[in-house]
Amino acid sequence: MSDRTSEIENYNELKFSREQGFFDKSVVVRILIGILFVGALFILLHFREVRLPLLELNSLSPEYIVAPVDVDFFDEETTLLLRQEAVRGIGKIYTLAEKSIQQRRSELENFLVYNQGWREHVDKSPFESMYRGLNLVEGILVQLHFTDPRTLEKMKELQMPTNYYVMYAPRDFNQEIILPDHVWDYVKKKAFKGLDIEPSVADFLINSLQSKTWFFQADTETENNLRKKIQAKVNDNYGHLNAGSRVIAKDEKVTGRHVLIMQAIKQKLIERRNLTNPTTIIGSLIMTLLLTAVCVAYFRINHLKILYSNRKLFLLVTILVITFFLAKVAEFLLLNSQHDLIDAIRFPLFVPFAAILLCSLMNPSIATFVSAFLTVVLTLTLAFDQNGFMILNLVGSLVAIFSTRSLHHRKEIFIVCGKAWLFCVALIIGMDLYAEEFNVLRVFADILCAGVSLLLTAILVVGLLPLLESIFRIMTDVTLMEYMDPNNDLLRRLTIEAPGTYQHSVVVGNLAESAATAIGANGLFARVATLYHDAGKMATPQYFTENQVNDVNMHQLLTPQESAQVIMHHVSEGVALARKAGLPEQFIDIIKEHHGTTLVYYFYRKQLDLMGGDTSKVNEREFRYAGPKPRSKESAIIMIADSVEAASRSLDKVTEESLTALAHRLIREKADDGQFDECLLTFEELSIVKQTLVKTLVAFAHARIKYPSRDVKTEVIESIIET
Repeated sequence: MSDRTSEIENYNELKFSREQGFFDKSVVVRILIGILFVGALFILLHFREVRLPLLELNSLSPEYIVAPVDVDFFDEETTLLLRQEAVRGIGKIYTLAEKSIQQRRSELENFLVYNQGWREHVDKSPFESMYRGLNLVEGILVQLHFTDPRTLEKMKELQMPTNYYVMYAPRDFNQEIILPDHVWDYVKKKAFKGLDIEPSVADFLINSLQSKTWFFQADTETENNLRKKIQAKVNDNYGHLNAGSRVIAKDEKVTGRHVLIMQAIKQKLIERRNLTNPTTIIGSLIMTLLLTAVCVAYFRINHLKILYSNRKLFLLVTILVITFFLAKVAEFLLLNSQHDLIDAIRFPLFVPFAAILLCSLMNPSIATFVSAFLTVVLTLTLAFDQNGFMILNLVGSLVAIFSTRSLHHRKEIFIVCGKAWLFCVALIIGMDLYAEEFNVLRVFADILCAGVSLLLTAILVVGLLPLLESIFRIMTDVTLMEYMDPNNDLLRRLTIEAPGTYQHSVVVGNLAESAATAIGANGLFARVATLYHDAGKMATPQYFTENQVNDVNMHQLLTPQESAQVIMHHVSEGVALARKAGLPEQFIDIIKEHHGTTLVYYFYRKQLDLMGGDTSKVNEREFRYAGPKPRSKESAIIMIADSVEAASRSLDKVTEESLTALAHRLIREKADDGQFDECLLTFEELSIVKQTLVKTLVAFAHARIKYPSRDVKTEVIESIIET
């Protein structure tokens, strides 16, 4: 492992506690997390939408479109022409006007009532017979229809009722017309056939009406029904388009035929996908497993610890699943909007959301890999413009990752998204100019879409970041800045109950930050953790030198063993206070490790002197801290800074030479004692740490100018003048 890799690994491990419970270690939980990821990825890959360019009738096509598949489409124009051709020979259908029938009946009734001359023409027929015959004739006239032979033949072919139809078509049905003889023959036959009406009565009635003129009216309802039945017999006409054939050229006017072709292509693509088809399911599953294998291989090679930490793995999968969900919901809403917003919102940004979260909660290398992975997967599955969507999401994510590395406050997330947006603006303009398709309105819409996407990203990240930090117990730089607040309850208690310890912690924190930063470790963590490292001294502050006043030494009342126990007890007390205050486990690790397993040498030596120098009578373990030894660079640096700062107070004269000798001796003693065996510090880094601590302490202890004393009168006069 290279030095740089070691630094990054150490830096990122500080975000997560080393403590692992059942959830972290359980193989079953790890399998369930894997199933969650595979299931979410399968759903995203399998249930993808089909999107084709939207063509609006009578508009100009925005692009040149070719058919991606062979397709048979309903040719509405040709079908309409065929149906119109089928009814071209169909004539009009008429009936006698009801008003005309009523008028002729009334005239004949009046004649029968007021003119008895009709009796000379019939054979002793009573009036009732004449009236009955008139009703029969009227009934036939009301039902009578007139049309041409072709139309009548069509009706018979379609098995439509043709009773009371005669072949006759008036030339001008708006004028009164005398019906031809064959019509009256038909009426006479229909009216009196099989009835006991005397022939003379029938002849008189028919002859009386035959000479009359009649108005016609068109029977549009029957005619329309006939036309519909004839057209329904004409089969739909389908056209065929081969894959790769032109559907429409750019700027060509969109007709109904183009719209139908695009609808048929979309339907064909949906049918080909056929989500329930075993072949489609197997294909989606293979893609899912291959992509999962790529992810596992990457993490096995570069971040093996993540695969064996369920908490880290679940955090990673959670962010991925949330991103999948947000992207799919946005796609669904845009595709199903009434105004087809998906054509206006071409390049929504989803990947920067995951990139910022992963860079803040885990590390930039993971964020970079996941950004590339998400960009490929979302470009493959979502129904957006692929080239622009892929480029903008990838570039926006990389810019966000570069900017997030120095994130210390949550409000800075908006600045990060702002930087990403500026790069996206330049990229959008560049892509349109490169494609020689620059359109001011479209560019403005794309820029606005990118801005809204990143604004929503910032809002979501600000809302989710503290929630994820709390759930997964992650310590980010933002969290560290919050714990550095002097108004923190524990720090406020420390300033009141053990002010000397607080001042000592502040100084050691500054020293540790300088040293950690010098070797590329997490200086901010070293500084903030040091503020709490001696919190346990609040239990018995008077037993520690920095809190003693008036030269009262409480240890004079205790045996060396008791004094050592009181001194070492501040570690366990600090752990208890930290847990009660809800401090991160990483801080608790510093509290445990900042003395390692070192020897409380002063009281050990004092006890040894009491025993006459006989080491067999003194149990060294009773004078050693419980540990563990420092397990991180920051923990080791805090140990060194704590020792050097405390020891430097005993120097008569603070100079660079004396501090260098002191630091060299203390570091060598701890190294010989094996205190640095479990951390990642190298000899080179120890040397840099030593030099940095010395320079910082010299700066803290710099000499001030000695001002000459002034007499009282002068001071009073000057103060009056200043007032």
